[in-house]
Amino acid sequence: MMKRFWPASEGRKFPLPLALGLIMALFFGACQKKDSGGGISLSAIPNAGAYPEGGHYKAGGKSDKPVRIAFLGWANNPFHDEIQKGVEAAKTYLAAYNCSVEYVVMGEDITLPYAVAAIENAIAKKYDGFVCIPAFDGTEVPINRAVDEGIVVVTTVAESTKPSKRLAFYGQNGYDAGTLAGKLIADHMGGQGKLGIITGVLGVTQHETRKNGAADYIARNSPGITVIGVWENNDKAETAYSLTNDMLTANPDLKCIYVTAGGPFGAAKAIQDAGLTGKVGVFGFDWLPDSLKYVASGDMSALISQDPFGMGFDTCVMVYNNVVFGTKPESDIIYNEPLVVTPDTIAELVPDFKP
Repeated sequence: MMKRFWPASEGRKFPLPLALGLIMALFFGACQKKDSGGGISLSAIPNAGAYPEGGHYKAGGKSDKPVRIAFLGWANNPFHDEIQKGVEAAKTYLAAYNCSVEYVVMGEDITLPYAVAAIENAIAKKYDGFVCIPAFDGTEVPINRAVDEGIVVVTTVAESTKPSKRLAFYGQNGYDAGTLAGKLIADHMGGQGKLGIITGVLGVTQHETRKNGAADYIARNSPGITVIGVWENNDKAETAYSLTNDMLTANPDLKCIYVTAGGPFGAAKAIQDAGLTGKVGVFGFDWLPDSLKYVASGDMSALISQDPFGMGFDTCVMVYNNVVFGTKPESDIIYNEPLVVTPDTIAELVPDFKP
């Protein structure tokens, strides 16, 4: 099913499924179509030229000359595996249009030096265009240099808060997604109790905006909720597991945990192992199989999606169309549609998921 997108300048936000309509009425406008949920139920990688399930942008035609595109991504947690599926689909799809696509892992951990080095290497390799997950302030400098040298750049997932010359950003509005998470958390907690926050990497813009969006909403609307602290898990589930156990030991009356980035299923497993299912809520992001099984079991209260397949596939097609035809996306900021899945809605929203 085709997903609809709006330019950020229109100031619109995206609704959730009808089951969460009362929650979303506080944030979003008119109801829209449901999304596939961020990479679950993907079709097999298609034959060259075939259009994959989950894509939203198509190639404008075949290039007369070979086109080389790179996707500069990460590989530190399962979320990036789902993005890579989108990139691999783009590689297969665009091969019929005289275009090669390469997935490049920027580094073993998400750091600014790795990101800058990868962008500089892409410039040196003279790709026609690349997609990247720059994540940090400071990456706008090499991105601007790439554009100045005639390379088309699209960013996704998280980018610098400072403007760059990139063609477009495709991804989630982190602050709005955090605000939504804050609303869900406050409702779950009844406006009272202790909340622990686990973020991925301090300084990553998307992680910070999600954290701040939730914290700001809670501070404004639920002053009875106490945030006991913010901890970094480097997107690792095993670290989230350990941090959750530490929080429970120090705060036996802990009521909820919010994981802003990778590894939320580690927190959910800790809750399950402690026998606290239904007593301590866990909220996080991305409809990945490792996390969905804890939604199905009731150990995770809600997950917010952000379409990793589209982040991989659609961005590569955007780059291709601009390189070959000069075509620009409908906006320089394209926010995808956040959907929420809960234990009550997982059967409806992800019907083919098997724990």
